[in-house]
Amino acid sequence: MRRRLVVSTLVLSLVAVTVFGVPLAVAAYRLVHDETVRRLQRTADAIATSVQIRAERDERVTSSDIPKTQEDVRAIIRYPNGRVIRVGPRVSGAQLTAQARTTDGILVTVATPRAVVERTSILGVLVVAAIGVLAVGVTVGLAYLQARRLAWPLRDLAWRADRLGSGESLPARRHYGTAEVDRIAEVLDKSAARIAKLLQAERAFASEASHQLRTPLAALSMRLEEIESAANTPDVVQEEAQAALAQVSRLADVVEQLMAAARSGGDEVMEPVFVDDVVDQQRAEWEPAFRRGNRELRIAGDRGLRARVSASTLSQVIATLLDNALVHGDGTTTVRVSSTAQSVVVEVTDEGPGVPPGLGQQVFDKHVSGGHGTGLGLALARSLAEADGGRLLLARERPARFALFLRPIRDEPAPRRVVGGPA
Repeated sequence: MRRRLVVSTLVLSLVAVTVFGVPLAVAAYRLVHDETVRRLQRTADAIATSVQIRAERDERVTSSDIPKTQEDVRAIIRYPNGRVIRVGPRVSGAQLTAQARTTDGILVTVATPRAVVERTSILGVLVVAAIGVLAVGVTVGLAYLQARRLAWPLRDLAWRADRLGSGESLPARRHYGTAEVDRIAEVLDKSAARIAKLLQAERAFASEASHQLRTPLAALSMRLEEIESAANTPDVVQEEAQAALAQVSRLADVVEQLMAAARSGGDEVMEPVFVDDVVDQQRAEWEPAFRRGNRELRIAGDRGLRARVSASTLSQVIATLLDNALVHGDGTTTVRVSSTAQSVVVEVTDEGPGVPPGLGQQVFDKHVSGGHGTGLGLALARSLAEADGGRLLLARERPARFALFLRPIRDEPAPRRVVGGPA
């Protein structure tokens, strides 16, 4: 940046000096020439006046009677009768001349060497050029000092931003003496504090969830593989075992994603996801379980909505809410998808007794459960949603209604309505 600033300043100063200096040099050159011509003319007029006065008095004029000229000027007086008087040094080579004539016809000619005028003119041009070079030098020097003054805080901010990107940056209150740069430093310090807090929470969540889920998933997978490989297994049992294995495989992928996020610091880029695809996939997985419990699973709301969330996160959160409704709820369970000005909302509602009195929002705390579970499901679901920028809330306690708010994608096609029961 310093080099670009100095070079740009140098170019601008050269352009300015050229635009203003060249005309000024030409004007100085012309000024010296014109002033010399005017000086010669004044000298010729003065000599002619002196000669005219003596002629009117009938006095004979000699060279001693002619006013002294400058040392580089020669005067020649020519009378009509052919008489010539010369005053001053001899002039050779190119000359600048001026003439004056009296009423008696006496011609006065003064001349000076052109070389003398050229030297004086060139001296004026050199003075202008020296001033221009001095101006360029001063401008570039000031630009260099200013560039150093501006570049140092920017380099320091870049270093701190690099530390922030690697997850190692700590807020360091520092002032640079420039209001704009100090504002950037202040914002960077606040961002560093927020990012450090988020990274710490996310890594702690990923590590804890990975370790708590890995062991039961491995055990469940082994048991299901034994069921699938058993001899004389009925077709229905084999089909259910295969479906359960597919679910375990997806959960294992989620665990691997969580561990990768813990190692990488959570730099995953989320792509837009069609909410319909995830909801339909979850309905296909959970409808058999609801049918076995003489329960109905319904889908309602808008179609064609997209949200910025990872598909695995959305699947796990909806699966957790459906499992919660199946275990703790009753009647018809409805999954409703809608949108607001700020969010895409996925609501899961059942017709059961709702959240036990006294629990309320505590259902999202770890190890809090209204039944025989571990209390880890809703806590993990909320953490997953928040990790992708969403929110999971208990919108109503009795009957229970959970609402998942996701970041919307605004260029989605017009939503289509799905006929469904009330939430």
